[in-house]
Amino acid sequence: MTDVHVYGINHVAIETDNVSATVAFYEDVFGLKMLKGGEGAAWCQVGEHQFLAIFEVEVLARGQQKHFGFIVKTEAEINAVKEKLRQKYGLHVLDSGFTRCDFEDPWGNHVQVVDLHDESLIWLLPYKEVQSLGIEFGTPRSASRPEDL
Repeated sequence: MTDVHVYGINHVAIETDNVSATVAFYEDVFGLKMLKGGEGAAWCQVGEHQFLAIFEVEVLARGQQKHFGFIVKTEAEINAVKEKLRQKYGLHVLDSGFTRCDFEDPWGNHVQVVDLHDESLIWLLPYKEVQSLGIEFGTPRSASRPEDL
């Protein structure tokens, strides 16, 4: 039997009552690129390997535990996101110990934003984008044992 190794998320799906406004929001705040859309749905590229699926529904369910997280490179980018969310959109942004940027978009989708220096993101090391930045997350227990990295 083949072992499965998950490297990341292919996509996240969110709900809205206005697809075009939701796409505009994520394009503006995060610079996402629209891949395609129509008939109550849209897809936006996230990084090199993932996408955000946006689906229109009749009734939005706010305040649930469902959420997703974006990774940005630096704390300065996190701060830029916070500023735009607060200034342009008037959204309440929480600064938690883990993500440093938690918010609900205008349609009730819970979003967290972390940066590449967050040690909880150690699972990202296989991604070439992280490797090329030279970010280190501490000393491995044994360089001869890959499972310890």
